Amino acid sequence: MFVGAVVKGYSGFGASMLWVTGLSLLLPPLEVVPMVLMFEIVSSVHLLPAIWRRIDWRSVGLLLVGTLAATPAGVYALASLPVDPARVVVAVVVLLATALLWRGFALEKVPGKAATVAIGLFAGLMNGGVGFVGPAVVLFYFSSPIGVAISRASIITFFLGTGAAGAGAFAVQGLVTGEVLSRLAACLPILFLGVWIGHRRFESAEPESFRRFGLLLLMFLAMALVARAVWP
Repeated sequence: MFVGAVVKGYSGFGASMLWVTGLSLLLPPLEVVPMVLMFEIVSSVHLLPAIWRRIDWRSVGLLLVGTLAATPAGVYALASLPVDPARVVVAVVVLLATALLWRGFALEKVPGKAATVAIGLFAGLMNGGVGFVGPAVVLFYFSSPIGVAISRASIITFFLGTGAAGAGAFAVQGLVTGEVLSRLAACLPILFLGVWIGHRRFESAEPESFRRFGLLLLMFLAMALVARAVWP
């Protein structure tokens, strides 16, 4: 919980993978996933006052529209296609894109409305198909010339939106139970402390060191997806 919260406070993404992996050792997935969604929502809301003025609302809104629209199609693909080969393909694409960014690739200008929605659609397909919504959006912001502070703030807000949508879907199914909420309440001190430490670390970090950390985290997540496909 604490390590994931520090990662969330620093980078704005990657914590859910750590939380799901660790908590799945102790609890069944139907209890873990709604709890992690609540962690994502609470930690993002906790960061909002500090990042509010840095959020690029236009891109966040367009990405969310595309993501939420395409997620059902991704779920359909999950039911129709073999998921493990799809996970490997997605992971390879993420690793190649991350390698390009590591070598200095960057867009000259912020993508337009159509391109931003298209990235959201792709993220939605990944979300429904392989449960991997974040990398497309993180790569979008990391390749954009808007700067790391705006990128991080927008990533956090995007995950707040997807987390709220996911939690709402679980709540409709009756899976956000009193037990899930009581566990969330018990974990809040650890969650808030880790997020505070991570955010303080970001505020004192050099932009390039933050960018390197984010790219390394993306590489780790992509390799974890490959491992999940090879050793389910």
